[in-house]
Amino acid sequence: MPLLGCIADDFTGATDLANTLVKGGMTAVQVIGVPQGPLPEADAVIVALKSRTAPVREAVAESLAACDALLAAGTRQIFFKYCSTFDSTDAGNIGPVADALVRRLDCGFALANPAFPTNGRTVYQGHLFVGQALLSESGMENHPLTPMRDANLVRVLGRQTDGAVGLVSFATVEQGAAAIRKAMTVLKESGRRYAIVDAVTDAHLLAIGEAAAEHALITGGSGVAMGLPANFRAKGLLPERGEAAAALPPMRGHAAVVAGSCSRATLGQIGYARDHAQTLELDVLAMPDAAGLTRQALDWAEGRLGDHPVVIAASAPPEKVAALQARLGRDAAGALVEQAIAGIAEGLVARGVRQLVVAGGETSGAVVSRLGVSSLRIGPEIDPGVPWTYAEPAGGGTSLHLALKSGNFGARDFFLKAFGV
Repeated sequence: MPLLGCIADDFTGATDLANTLVKGGMTAVQVIGVPQGPLPEADAVIVALKSRTAPVREAVAESLAACDALLAAGTRQIFFKYCSTFDSTDAGNIGPVADALVRRLDCGFALANPAFPTNGRTVYQGHLFVGQALLSESGMENHPLTPMRDANLVRVLGRQTDGAVGLVSFATVEQGAAAIRKAMTVLKESGRRYAIVDAVTDAHLLAIGEAAAEHALITGGSGVAMGLPANFRAKGLLPERGEAAAALPPMRGHAAVVAGSCSRATLGQIGYARDHAQTLELDVLAMPDAAGLTRQALDWAEGRLGDHPVVIAASAPPEKVAALQARLGRDAAGALVEQAIAGIAEGLVARGVRQLVVAGGETSGAVVSRLGVSSLRIGPEIDPGVPWTYAEPAGGGTSLHLALKSGNFGARDFFLKAFGV
């Protein structure tokens, strides 16, 4: 029976959360899509949805179905995971999904905290920072699907919900779990549905997690989950497992990277890869055809696959993304890249790739769907927020190791570091 049931609004975010829980000593399995049968055995089950940019009704319906499946399995707490950059639009989907979960769990209140200090995401006085820059000045203002032009999370969440949003400020968080718990209780009793909670260090996140031990619902990035394993351990529900929680079968087969993210971090990683690995950068603007891009990439990969990774990217800087969206429309442009990368990944696996890094949340969703992956066992961390996972596709297909990387995560040398190069 899982202790913690998690609902993630994209595939890389689900892996990021699972990685945090595994480092805390919980076994974790990531399930792809709403569970249709018995859940895998693990301390934490993370349901990975592709709901971040889905229509609101669809996102809410899938999230509630996932919640029902997790509750039916006996989970003791629900965690709604979204990006550490609070990716959303004024229409949602963070607010509408959280509203639906609050109603489903009849809890009336939930905290909201996307902070991940290890990767430079901090919340101070309700404002989200990426490194030293406000979210709205970090490059996220140019995101092709969810541009973030306001760093004040109280305002951002307030525009997405009909409930009131309050703040637990830095000064309170500095005082520890008891003070945070009291502040959240006061906000709930005063009619607030949500509390944005400041956090600039891991110690703050641990205290927030401790303060929320009895909450039916927690919402946030993976960072705030750091304190949750200790809560279950304190209740005698979680044994000490240490590194055994991250054990995976040995890695074999050819190595490859496919990238669809257009984030600054991923563009920098592609730039590094040019000098250290065989790299193909697809020009989607010149060839806006998924099948054609797939053929080009797989033809290029012939004779190049081996232990040293090859890198295939359909990423582009903001001006090229804007030009493609102007020609095809935003949704069609995104779908084109996803279809191309998914087809390339499928072709690479057919050619013997068994170690595959995928960069980009939407891209990762498309890839695991095309490969028929139904669940992922979470293994050791490569870089903060990105672990290796082990996938056994449904129907007894080919098993492989996958690393699903959020576009914003990873060091500049991540594509090589993942394979020990």
